[in-house]
Amino acid sequence: MTGVRCMLMRGGTSKGAYFLAEDLPADPAARDDLLLRIMGTPDPRQIDGLGGAQPVTSKVAVVSPATDDGHDVDYLFLQLGVEEATVSDRQTCGNLLAGVGQFAVERGLVPAGPDRTTVRVRLLNTGSIAIAGFPTPGGEVDYRGGTAISGVPGTAAPVELDFTGTEGSTCGSLLPTGHVRDEIGGIAVTCVDNGMPVVVARAEDLGDGPDLGERIDALRIEAGKLMGLGDVRGSSVPKTTLVAAPRDGGAIATRTFIPVKPHPSIGVLGGVSVVTALLLDGAVGAELLRKPPSGEPIEIEHPSGKLAVGIEFDTTVTPPRIRRSTVVRTARKLFDGTVFPRY
Repeated sequence: MTGVRCMLMRGGTSKGAYFLAEDLPADPAARDDLLLRIMGTPDPRQIDGLGGAQPVTSKVAVVSPATDDGHDVDYLFLQLGVEEATVSDRQTCGNLLAGVGQFAVERGLVPAGPDRTTVRVRLLNTGSIAIAGFPTPGGEVDYRGGTAISGVPGTAAPVELDFTGTEGSTCGSLLPTGHVRDEIGGIAVTCVDNGMPVVVARAEDLGDGPDLGERIDALRIEAGKLMGLGDVRGSSVPKTTLVAAPRDGGAIATRTFIPVKPHPSIGVLGGVSVVTALLLDGAVGAELLRKPPSGEPIEIEHPSGKLAVGIEFDTTVTPPRIRRSTVVRTARKLFDGTVFPRY
């Protein structure tokens, strides 16, 4: 039986299989077929593969050396279905990104610094650049540390993620519909893309109940058309995030769906996009945001805790542009070896 070299890592609040591109088939169809068999998809339990039976644990990072001098490595994110045999590259993942730099060092793609290493990562799904910084005492990756993030037990070393060029990375503009506010089926929404296409709506406008998933799906399908994404049925983007007044000392309360299943926390770039939207005058839910003092990060409340996001606007231009976005995550190597795909 032929196996494939693989590293299983927790990145942020997600878990995924990390591969060097050279260890996978070059043909995308053959690659996707192999990955589905590795993850155990389709199966609601993913019992015969590495997948953890939910979208946040059915993820893959494919890493390769940089193709130009503007960055160090290329990172392709693939979202694999759980119950359905789907592989999507229509979005990126900021959580798995938290482990890409360490993986690149471990695989010898980037030399480690004596104390700390910074890796410039090109996100192939969107074309934007992220800078990941993490400790490498003695020239080796050290995953131990005292940083805690909501949704993950224990602590680990901090990974600082600095994003540039994420504005309109998937849809082509920060406000893909051309408006700060739209109405879809009587529901007020703000459609935004600062690294992740997201539909923001007030939780009170959607309500709750057993048909909430169906209503969210109908909303995002129509939003996808307005955002220039075409028919998004079967796609994990755009994400939908419902916002409400904060309840636990944060700036805003959120609940995110992928695409209709509740996210146990919130995605990194999804959180960046939500905060960006709420800082725009006239955006849906902006009146619910409790802004912290100037210069401090905005804490997003989510079902597992909080995520701190920093957004820096360039106000010298009209309309204002996004200069940079920052978050702090952690990552940990769980397994490194050979994975054997299902026949």
